[in-house]
Amino acid sequence: MQSELQVLKLFKKSVAPMPHQINRLLVKHLSTITQFPLTHDSPFSPESPSRLTRGPKLSEPENGNFVISPLANWVDSPTLENFKSISTESVTGRDNDKVKGILKRHFPSEDAVVKALDESGVNATNDLVSQLLERFSNQWITAFGVFIWAKNQTGYVHTPQLYDLVVDILGKCKKFGIMWKVVNEMNELNGHVSLSTMSIVVRRLASSGMYKDVVDVFRGLEKYRVKKDTVALNMVMHALAKQGGAKDAYSMFLEFKDSITLDSHSFNILIHGYCEARMLDDARKTVEEMEKQGFRPDASSYTCFIKAYCKQKDFRNVEVILNEMGEKGCKPDVIAYSIYIRALGKARKINEALEVYENMNKNSCKLDAKFYSTLIYVLGRSGRLNDAWHVFEDMENQGVSRDLWTYNSMIYHACANRQGSSALKLLERMEDNSCKPDLETYQPLLKMCCKMKDMKVLQFLLSHMFNNNISIDLSTYALLIRELTESGKLEHACFFFQDAVLNGMVPKDRTYEVLLKELGQNNMAEMKGEIEKLMVQAKEQI
Repeated sequence: MQSELQVLKLFKKSVAPMPHQINRLLVKHLSTITQFPLTHDSPFSPESPSRLTRGPKLSEPENGNFVISPLANWVDSPTLENFKSISTESVTGRDNDKVKGILKRHFPSEDAVVKALDESGVNATNDLVSQLLERFSNQWITAFGVFIWAKNQTGYVHTPQLYDLVVDILGKCKKFGIMWKVVNEMNELNGHVSLSTMSIVVRRLASSGMYKDVVDVFRGLEKYRVKKDTVALNMVMHALAKQGGAKDAYSMFLEFKDSITLDSHSFNILIHGYCEARMLDDARKTVEEMEKQGFRPDASSYTCFIKAYCKQKDFRNVEVILNEMGEKGCKPDVIAYSIYIRALGKARKINEALEVYENMNKNSCKLDAKFYSTLIYVLGRSGRLNDAWHVFEDMENQGVSRDLWTYNSMIYHACANRQGSSALKLLERMEDNSCKPDLETYQPLLKMCCKMKDMKVLQFLLSHMFNNNISIDLSTYALLIRELTESGKLEHACFFFQDAVLNGMVPKDRTYEVLLKELGQNNMAEMKGEIEKLMVQAKEQI
């Protein structure tokens, strides 16, 4: 109860700012990086002889100074050079460094990747291949080339997990023909295709709207020696329901309900799918069917409705659902409350969020890391950043360990308030606590650097991502291009546009149009022509 009261006080008053140590992790790294880690010979590359000369070099901030003043002090200070850097290479050893260096280049085909790696003289290991596939998970040509290169080496054998990883990469990049070839190859290796493999396949097919293919996969599961049971049916229904295929999930439900035993999770999947699709009448009918079949709706069932009403900002009906849960003896869990509080915070209804928190106390609902992440979000969104910092710092005193969601939420709000050094310090603390960052960790940091035109720290972050095997996806390229364009850093924006295309991605039309418009308005005809050619090239490679 003491911990709950301490959290409650944060809603009622502001606390003094928490002292944040200035991050000292970049100094050594910043003094050695001379180019973006993604460079290659091109009209936009810093190392290209034909590079257009508009704007400063990529490694130079405008006017020689950082725009983010706290970072300027920390970089320029000679007393910081002895502090450690968190950009530790995740792939160690001379051979592994050589491979990573080779793969920084762009390759026209997977055969070109294989040829380059064959010439390196490096021997493949499962650990090396795993890290490389993770690092290049959004660059299917490089990833698949690594996979083929390793498989061709004498004495080397891919684990089933590595097969699953490359299947996921190919599916994510919508290379379904190649993906199926790998799955069929796995099928020839007895025991390699598992329910996990087929879960990856159906998830990627469903995310591309290929619902009929998903259903066909389930019908043919036994061809891959995977049992067609309740777990498998729920897995496929969930993939469909999550990606907007609620009706297709229900069709599967009807087709197989007489031959495969259903459980409460089967019904909850349908309820979730209908609620996500705003088909609330169908969701309620599913609850009725669930009860007829002898299953009681649980907290997960009701939470689907809470989430749907929160999305509509229909908080009156959220209260109706919570009251119904109470009447039926089903206590809301921390997930339901977190969804509700986050929605209230987003709607800037802070007092109402406080009332919900008090109800959590009355129901003895145990707080977890995701709840604290929600609380940090609500406080940050309402402008109470000091309170958010206090909640973050006090978590472990309350017996709750910080997780990725908590760090990401705090980094997001630190960046939104231009607390650059504090946000970067959090990145260092993640490393110290063995909490690996993801793309969501870096995106607000990248956005902040672009807005502040701080190319040197942007450069560091990209290198840090590379060393942590974080692969840039299309949405992150779009963020970089958009923010750099708005900041007037058009040459840099063009560089990332080109890099996305050379990595096999097709920039969104809106991203392309905004960049092209700015290039035209700034009389950068040559660069505009290059971007137009790249867009044609991108669409041809689909």
